[in-house]
Amino acid sequence: MILGLVQEPVVSTIKHPELAALALFVVQPILPDGSATGATFLAVDHAQAGPGDTVLVLREGGGIRQVLGRPKSPIRSLIVAVVDDVYLDDGSVAQGTR
Repeated sequence: MILGLVQEPVVSTIKHPELAALALFVVQPILPDGSATGATFLAVDHAQAGPGDTVLVLREGGGIRQVLGRPKSPIRSLIVAVVDDVYLDDGSVAQGTR
């Protein structure tokens, strides 16, 4: 799983049948301090996230198929949780993740 920041929704007129009625978002991978790392990617929302939310993203097909209960799903990235706080090893709360 990776930590990410939801950027914006993706709207399309035609989707793969497995994506019908599912929300898609552009997600920016972030470090615990909230700084961006790596390229943005698309993720299906399973946690009722929205733009500006810090989220946990599952990026492994087998796990995603188990979570969704869809054995043949082609989904590669799934938002599974909205993150309230990130606690660092020293017990402090990371800035930029609220």
